[in-house]
Amino acid sequence: MIDLYYWGTPNGLKLKLFMEESGLPHRIIPVDIGRGEQFKPDFLAISPNNKIPALVDHAPPGGGAPLSLFESGAMLLYLAEKTGRFIPADVRGRAEVLQWLFWQVGGLGPMAGQNGHFVVYAPEKVPYAVQRYVKETNRLYGVLDQRLADREFIAGDYSIADMACYPWIVPHEPHGQDLGDFPNLKRWFETIKARPATVRAYEGVAPPYAGRNNISEEERRVLFGQTAASVR
Repeated sequence: MIDLYYWGTPNGLKLKLFMEESGLPHRIIPVDIGRGEQFKPDFLAISPNNKIPALVDHAPPGGGAPLSLFESGAMLLYLAEKTGRFIPADVRGRAEVLQWLFWQVGGLGPMAGQNGHFVVYAPEKVPYAVQRYVKETNRLYGVLDQRLADREFIAGDYSIADMACYPWIVPHEPHGQDLGDFPNLKRWFETIKARPATVRAYEGVAPPYAGRNNISEEERRVLFGQTAASVR
């Protein structure tokens, strides 16, 4: 059994996609990040960076004590290796998946996340910041669109690279992107959206940035106003 500490953000949904695709026995433990539950000592013991998702595997490979992990990319890689699924066994295929997994973790996610912050949540619009991140998100969409020009999925067969990237394309409209400008990306997006596991993973999940106009000052402080003191 795996305990998945989760909230319905793109990073949380990566892991929910994997669970639905793999059928791994798991239990969802909600962590309400708007209420600051990610700063509770019990959660920080599992996820010292106070971010979701995190997991505890009560039956890790090789046995022994439960294994806890944080960081969504590391978690996807761990689960792929645990199950022997969604990552190739050969060196070249594995390298293809890993480089695109890290591309998402180091590029698409952070840039689209800053896009969402300055476009949606910032209490004042900063034109330079908005343009910077909307344009960079657009560039990254272009990279992915070109990658998908001659293949169905990002790294051959459907893999953790696709699971990592898909939830960050779901908010394309609030991020100022038109999938019509990226035909290969759009075809890939619609293919994954129609997968039964994706449908199950997104059941009951609010649309991206739902309630964005009703965010309270306390929620804003919790989400965007933390310092090192918050994790001590």
